[in-house]
Amino acid sequence: MEASCLRKGEKRTTWYYAHPYSAWERGSNENANRLIRRFAPKGTDIGKLTNKDIRRIENWMNNYPRRMFGYKTAKDMAA
Repeated sequence: MEASCLRKGEKRTTWYYAHPYSAWERGSNENANRLIRRFAPKGTDIGKLTNKDIRRIENWMNNYPRRMFGYKTAKDMAA
């Protein structure tokens, strides 16, 4: 990665990679995919979804209560 402009010889950013076929390394991503699949099953051409469909899915996900937030929604946590 790029060298730090503040500290000579040090890396500026650390990168972490998830291994292929290792879903447990991508928990949040896999959970979001699971929620999206309720509306767009695997194999669906996402490019054919309208902006209205995507906004509906986004709104549903932001208003879905999450255990990690004490059963509050992402929208409640942002407020």
